[in-house]
Amino acid sequence: MENLITPQILVAISVIYVWTFRFHNVKKEFKQFGLSDLSRNIIGATKISLSTLLIVGIWYSSLVLIPAILMAIFMIGAQYFHFKIRDPFIKYLPSLVLLVLSAFIAYSSSQ
Repeated sequence: MENLITPQILVAISVIYVWTFRFHNVKKEFKQFGLSDLSRNIIGATKISLSTLLIVGIWYSSLVLIPAILMAIFMIGAQYFHFKIRDPFIKYLPSLVLLVLSAFIAYSSSQ
């Protein structure tokens, strides 16, 4: 599935970048969302693991479907929490783009 390589890399690298190099923003957002540090750490570790599986899925396509679905679910959760605290639309945009890409990856890999 060559058409999935670019979206897989985009989702994976974006998530890894945010959860490593932009972690200070993640901490601030989770505090605004009212979520615990434990929740933040579990979600972060899971998202980084899913991102790793998406990268490995470039060579082993059987590993792509479940991580893409789970990543989409996490992005739906992000949308919910941004909506809950009434963030401006610009704050919704990154998780919305990753949601669409993850859904596309999941759909395409299930075909």
